[in-house]
Amino acid sequence: MPAKPAPAKKAAKKEAKKEEPAPAPEPAPEPAPEAPPAEAPPAEAPPAEAAPAEAAPPAEGEAPPAEAPPAEEPKAPTPPPPEEPTSEPLELVVEDVNDTSVTIQWRPPATIGNAGLDGYTVECCKEGTGDWKAVNEELTVSCRYVIKNQTTGDKLNIRVVAVNAGGRSPPGVLPDAVLVREVVDRPKIHLPRILRQRYVVNVGEKINLVIPFSGKPQPVVTWTKDGQPLDTKRVNIRNTDKDSIFFIRTSERADSGVYEMCVKVDSFEDKAQLTLQIIELPGPPASVKIVDTWGFNVALEWTEPKDNGNTTITGYTIQKADKKTGDWYTVLEHYHRMNATISDLIMGNTYTFRVFSENKCGISEQATVTKTFATIQKTGIDYKPPQYKEHDFSEPPKFTTVMPDRSTTVGYSTKLLCAVRGTPKPKIEWMKNQMIIGDDPKFRQINNQGICSLEIRKPGNFDGGVYSCRAKNAHGEAVVTCKLEVKRKSGTTRDHKLDRC
Repeated sequence: MPAKPAPAKKAAKKEAKKEEPAPAPEPAPEPAPEAPPAEAPPAEAPPAEAAPAEAAPPAEGEAPPAEAPPAEEPKAPTPPPPEEPTSEPLELVVEDVNDTSVTIQWRPPATIGNAGLDGYTVECCKEGTGDWKAVNEELTVSCRYVIKNQTTGDKLNIRVVAVNAGGRSPPGVLPDAVLVREVVDRPKIHLPRILRQRYVVNVGEKINLVIPFSGKPQPVVTWTKDGQPLDTKRVNIRNTDKDSIFFIRTSERADSGVYEMCVKVDSFEDKAQLTLQIIELPGPPASVKIVDTWGFNVALEWTEPKDNGNTTITGYTIQKADKKTGDWYTVLEHYHRMNATISDLIMGNTYTFRVFSENKCGISEQATVTKTFATIQKTGIDYKPPQYKEHDFSEPPKFTTVMPDRSTTVGYSTKLLCAVRGTPKPKIEWMKNQMIIGDDPKFRQINNQGICSLEIRKPGNFDGGVYSCRAKNAHGEAVVTCKLEVKRKSGTTRDHKLDRC
C-alpha cells in the first residue's frame, strides 16, 4: 500500500532532530574545556534537563515560541590599587644636643595612604659629604629618636624617612646642620629674696645659706669677699650642680662684709652680691652728765657709745637711784634723743643717774653713771594765784524768736510761744490788748529756761486780739507781739445766737 511509508519518513526526521546535540554553553571568563567531538554517539549527549534552552518543536498549527534573550557576561573583579609610600615626615626639629648625642623629634606625615605606616628610618651624614647612613637598624615607630655615639665637634645633616609597603617616603630634612656639642645656657644666679637685702646675724650664730643657680654646661662657681679671695678657714663653700652652699660655723664681727658669687660658662657669667652683717650688743654711752637742777627736775645729757655693736643705736634707757637706798628704777625706755629731763623727784632726796645703749640685739650689758649727784632742795612755796578781771555778763532782755500771728477755732485750745534771754533773769508778763493778763485761770503761763508760753484754754469769740509778751530786768525791757484770730464754727445756728449775745 503506497500511502503508509510517508509517516515513517516524518517520524524519522523527528527522531533525527531529537538526536542533535545541545548547543555548547557560552565560554566563561576562565578557559572552558574543549567541546565533545561531533562524532560522539547520541547517548553521550548531555541530558535534556541540562539544556533547558532546547524546546520541543511546536505542534502543527501552533506559532513558534519567542527566542530567550542571551545571558549577560559576568564582569571581572576590580584589581586592588597599587601601594604607594607616605608623604614626608613633618616639623623635624632638634630637641637636645650634647657632646655625644643629638635628640630629634618630628610629626607623622600628613598623607599615609592605604598601605599604612611601618616606621621611620633616621639617616645622617657629615656636613660636606653625601654619605647618608641609617642610624637605626630597625624601623622606629616613635616620633622621637636619640642619635648616639657621635663625635664631639662634628656637624651632621639629619633627615627622617617614613617607610611602608609602598616604599620610602620623601625625606624630612633638618634645614641646618647640627653641631655635636653641649648647648650653652647662660649662667644665672637665683638669689633668694631674703638675701637681696642686708642679712643680719648675731655674733656666735651659725650661718647656712643655699643659693641656687643654673647654666649649661656645669658653671664654674667662685666666691670673693670685699674683692678678695675667701678665707677658707672661716667660710666653707660647697658647690653642687644646682646650688652653692655658704656656711660659717660660728659667726664673728670680722665676717661682716660684701660677698660676691660668680658663676661662669665659657665667656658668659653672672654675679650676685650678699651683704652680711654680724652684730652684737652695744657698749654704754661715752659720758653722762647732769646739766641743771631746778624744782623737782633734773636735766641730763650724754654722748653716743664708742662701740655700737656693728649696727645703729635704736634708743637709750635712763634709770635713777636715791642715794639713801641705792635701788635703780627705770624712768625712760627706748628713748631716742641724747638729752632728757627727769621730773617728779622727791624734795630733799639726792639722786644719781645712769644710761644704757640699745640696738637690734638688745640693751648694753653695762651703763654709764653720772659722776655728780642731784639734790632736790627744800624751799618754801608761796603760791600767788593770778588776778583776773571779772567779766560782766549782765545784759538787757532780748527776744531771740518772734511770735507769729496765729488763728484758732472756738473751743480749741491754742498756745503762743517765744524765747528770750537776759542777765539777770528777766521778769515775764503776758498782755492782751495791752492789758496785763495776770492770774486769769483761762490762761496758763510757763517760763522755762527762757522759753515762754501762753496757753489759751478753749478760746471763745471774744478771746481774739493782740497778745504781747514783755520781759524786764534791771538793764531794760523788751516786748514781742502777735495777733490771734478766733474763728467761729460754721453750720450751727446756736453759734450765731451766741455771737449776738
